[in-house]
Amino acid sequence: MRKKDPEVFQTVSDGLKKLYKTKLLPLEEHYKFHEFHSPALEDADFDNKPMVLLVGQYSTGKTSFIRYLLEQDFPGMRIGPEPTTDSFIAVMHGDTEGLIPGNALVVDPKKPFRKLNAFGNAFLNRFVCAQLPNPVLESISVIDTPGILSGEKQRISRGYDFAAVLEWFAERVDRIILLFDAHKLDISDEFSEVIKALKNHEDKIRVVLNKADQIETQQLMRVYGALMWSLGKIVNTPEVIRVYIGSFWSHPLLIPDNRKLFEAEEQDLFKDIQSLPRNAALRKLNDLIKRARLAKVHAYIISSLKKEMPSVFGKEGKKKELINSLGEIYSRIEREHQISPGDFPNLKKMQEQLNSHDLNKFQPLKIKLLDSVDDMLAHDIAGLMVLVRQEETNRPQQGVKGGAFDGTLNGPFGHGYGEGAGEGIDEAEWVVARDKPMYDEIFYTLSPVNGKVTGANAKKEMVKSKLPNTVLGKIWKLADIDKDGMLDDEEFALANHLIKVKLEGHELPADLPGHLIPPSKRKITAE
Repeated sequence: MRKKDPEVFQTVSDGLKKLYKTKLLPLEEHYKFHEFHSPALEDADFDNKPMVLLVGQYSTGKTSFIRYLLEQDFPGMRIGPEPTTDSFIAVMHGDTEGLIPGNALVVDPKKPFRKLNAFGNAFLNRFVCAQLPNPVLESISVIDTPGILSGEKQRISRGYDFAAVLEWFAERVDRIILLFDAHKLDISDEFSEVIKALKNHEDKIRVVLNKADQIETQQLMRVYGALMWSLGKIVNTPEVIRVYIGSFWSHPLLIPDNRKLFEAEEQDLFKDIQSLPRNAALRKLNDLIKRARLAKVHAYIISSLKKEMPSVFGKEGKKKELINSLGEIYSRIEREHQISPGDFPNLKKMQEQLNSHDLNKFQPLKIKLLDSVDDMLAHDIAGLMVLVRQEETNRPQQGVKGGAFDGTLNGPFGHGYGEGAGEGIDEAEWVVARDKPMYDEIFYTLSPVNGKVTGANAKKEMVKSKLPNTVLGKIWKLADIDKDGMLDDEEFALANHLIKVKLEGHELPADLPGHLIPPSKRKITAE
């Protein structure tokens, strides 16, 4: 029985902080969760802006991609065909331009990087924050990562656990973009390991097939197929990962054949990134739930091991035996507590970590701590979900602005400008007039009365397009401007023009754009 009602919070961020500190953190500390999986969360983790993590082999265009989004160079930026970016660079908003070294970053309580301290000096010497005043960075931060090496080069040790650092970031970012080069598509062993380290964060992953303008269409289709096949073997998800194809830098396209495809793909990717500030609270909530589920499983594993350990003799032998039979312990916990196999930590990694721990110092099962987390998942989270929706409603238009995001919003270079229903938008003459003589011939075969054809007669002609009735109904509504249930010659020509737009694969507008209204009807619509 519950003793009290769920807590009431003012903001999602405050709610997450309080729930974490009062309900989840005690469980994590009791069972040494931070030594095995992930350091404790801090206030900055809940307050920070959405972050985008870029991962890819060297020379796939990660740094150029950031430069393309910001439309501005950033401090510490180096671009070249060889492995140039050998550091993690957090590109963030700041009033003045400059670089903050890793050791200073991890002591700043306002930045969400304090727990990276655990990865040691070898990593911190390779970690910087580039700050600059840029409108894009007012809404999001971007993390550039060292290029992943291919072939023999990857054997040279980095001096820190690269995959573990990426895993740390993956848990805290809102979007992970994997970049591939369409010109040289090979997935090295290190890249394969990195993608596997991003397990449990597949929902955040998007893939960009960059430099796609450097190969012909036929070759591009083959490369795309090869990439999907390779990813299917590495990323274990039932659904297909979304791949965006394009050339993400500001240079002219080498092979412009697929320009339209690249424009559409870029728009889709931009929309995805622009949605991050709106969905940031939901992402943090989702990540806390994931973390709570793992912490519960971890508590069951640790307490089971403690229970099996002898109190006096044969400790070392029993420890080895228990670590070797960890898979069976997983299965038992799975059955006893009805836990999904996907919630368990990686078996091999857990066995390695257990070798360096004294199992006798582990804690037995403390039901009260687990009940507190269950209570949080069952009741408090539901209250926060309502608050998430309220916050989203109060800030409906929160999106990323500036940089490349503004370049295609309005004006002639906006996506789809002057195409489909937008054709003729800049012309003085009514665009439908071009084909009106052809439409007039059909119009006069439909027995017009007083210069108008009836709905029934117009229907006979319109259904010849083989478009479904729902689409033809929408076309009728757009074309019957005076709403008299009949079409005159101009309205009929307009209906046929809209049918042509739809048959060419374009979308119909929700309302008739001004340039499509027949000149003689412009007064009616203006009234």
